[in-house]
Amino acid sequence: MSTIVAISTAPGIGGIGIIRMSGEQCFEILDKVFKQKNKQNIEEIKGYSIKYGFIMEEEKIIDEVLVSYFKAPKSYTAENMCEINSHGGIVIMNKILDLCLRNGAELAEPGEFTKRAFLNGRLDLSQAEAVIDIINSKTEREAKVSIDQLEGNLSEKIEKIRKIIISVMADIEATIDYPEYDLEEVTNQKIANILDEVDILLNSLEKSFYNGKILREGISTAIIGKPNAGKSSLLNIILNEERAIVTDIEGTTRDTIEEFISIEGVPLKIIDTAGIRNANDEVERIGVNKAKEIAKKSDIIIAIFDSNKRLTTEDREILDLLENRNAIILLNKIDLERKIDIKEIKKYNKPIVEISTKTRDGLDVLYEQISKMFKLNEIAIDGETIVSNERHKTIIINSRKNLDKARETIKNNMPIDIISTYLKEIIEELGKITGETVTEDVISEIFSKFCLGK
Repeated sequence: MSTIVAISTAPGIGGIGIIRMSGEQCFEILDKVFKQKNKQNIEEIKGYSIKYGFIMEEEKIIDEVLVSYFKAPKSYTAENMCEINSHGGIVIMNKILDLCLRNGAELAEPGEFTKRAFLNGRLDLSQAEAVIDIINSKTEREAKVSIDQLEGNLSEKIEKIRKIIISVMADIEATIDYPEYDLEEVTNQKIANILDEVDILLNSLEKSFYNGKILREGISTAIIGKPNAGKSSLLNIILNEERAIVTDIEGTTRDTIEEFISIEGVPLKIIDTAGIRNANDEVERIGVNKAKEIAKKSDIIIAIFDSNKRLTTEDREILDLLENRNAIILLNKIDLERKIDIKEIKKYNKPIVEISTKTRDGLDVLYEQISKMFKLNEIAIDGETIVSNERHKTIIINSRKNLDKARETIKNNMPIDIISTYLKEIIEELGKITGETVTEDVISEIFSKFCLGK
């Protein structure tokens, strides 16, 4: 493989920048651009060590740096590898990158370092996917699930299931291929018992996806209400910053505003929408329609009402949107006189939370209600393997479909070699999670989602 190089730190100004290089010619290229303070040959430098010196272009100092050395196979990519720790200015980092490219390295593709770790056997595919999930984590609990996957917890479960099926496959094939030997016959009942065991394991992983999806994608939360009910003010106090414009002028919010917050380690995707009313303005009308569509697609609706005003026809239309949906009715402005008919609100059979976006009273109660609705305190991550990847879930579902087909075959007393066909399909499917049977197109698609330098 060629020697690749890329800037691994995020673009912008920072105290430190890291340029990462990996490949057979890594140290040779490094030697052309790096002047050690105390010169040592590469044979004398131990892996996992750091050298101080200067990046040079001919006799000109480009930057004062520290270089970390990692020798194959004990590196992230399992190849010879180095990381140049420079000052964090983009001009300096680009200059060092350019020097490495001019001396024989090639610019890495997105995710190519992790892809090489996978191809070189240091990580399996599910562990490699966990790397990007860790980078993209929005809460500690989401990061914990990804770290568990990086450590191989999911891989171990998948391998356990595959070994169970491979073991019975070996018995089946021995019975078919060597009927003259006195081998224990693999009965349909024995196979059925093993399939029951496998189904329990697969079902557990499939069920875990609900929690995994919540931890990974968060709970889509739409804030809806009439203009000036307090939607934007609610968003601002949730975020503890002036994120949305708040005025006494109705219809200020024309488009959606989206932000993430964390409740009990679970991300909530908060979406502030345009005030819902019969708008005459074309732009506002588009915003109102968009608000209704977002409400339909969200996991939970927070419908906010001004408790200082009586219910109107428009308010009742908003309440009708909550039917058969996860929803919380929020009565705002409790610091003022209540004029809203609470008895009529209760007819809609949704949790009611009273709040003041001015004093922040009731905000904790809102959080508690959301947590209770989605049972956030019951999402266990310690000691439990959680599937959070849609690709993995699809593979597990496909495996269970083949499991059902195998059971149907047993039920119909079909030949044992027919049963083995479906068992082979399960082995093939599960191998796609760890990467043993995955196609090159899938591998390329997965790593294309990575950032440069990782």
